[in-house]
Amino acid sequence: MKIALLGYGKMGQVIEIIALERGHEIVLKKDENNTFDGLSNADVAIDFSVPTAAVSNISSCFHANVPVISGTTGWLEHYDEMAALCTAKNGGFISSSNFSLGVNIFFELNEYLAKIMSKFDSYSVDMEEIHHTQKLDAPSGTAISLAKGVIENSSYTNWTLEKPETNQIHIEAKRIGTVPGTHTVTYNSVVDAIEIKHTAHNREGFALGAVIAAEWIVGKQGIFTMKDVLNLK
Repeated sequence: MKIALLGYGKMGQVIEIIALERGHEIVLKKDENNTFDGLSNADVAIDFSVPTAAVSNISSCFHANVPVISGTTGWLEHYDEMAALCTAKNGGFISSSNFSLGVNIFFELNEYLAKIMSKFDSYSVDMEEIHHTQKLDAPSGTAISLAKGVIENSSYTNWTLEKPETNQIHIEAKRIGTVPGTHTVTYNSVVDAIEIKHTAHNREGFALGAVIAAEWIVGKQGIFTMKDVLNLK
């Protein structure tokens, strides 16, 4: 399989190593100083760039008839636009806040727990996410996905980084050292607490999941999620 890497920072470099280990070929490594030369030769593109480049990268893939896996966060106000372009071009598209296999299992666990806890109004939920100091967006896309998972399965209506109002989930976003990513969801009552937590030890888990998603989407048309890739539906 021929892969175009759109964004060649730390994540892009780890993705390259894993892709080569799995027998794939890299035909484009694009950073802010490169063109899209080579994109049309790719079977699939993997975008781990920056929010300001994501829309250009993704739309270029659809116009080149190349399916795209996007792990960039912070650009989702344009998601509907990109989804519409994907449909118009009969493209293939997966956008995820986190491609880690463990995190996607964690997403499922979070939704299941939220359904259970929605029956018990003595508990309130809050979240904490910790990332390295170079992460540009806060809260993380993963934390937002976790909050949405609770909102869709409870009476909560929104999330906030500030002091929460009624029916808001408070997210505390911390930037510390070189932490790859730690996410905690806690249900507190006056008598006890229930906590689920995912801790990433390195970037390899994110990269492996993205490559697995890229392998899965080749030859497919439509808009998919990691639930489809991992058969979690």
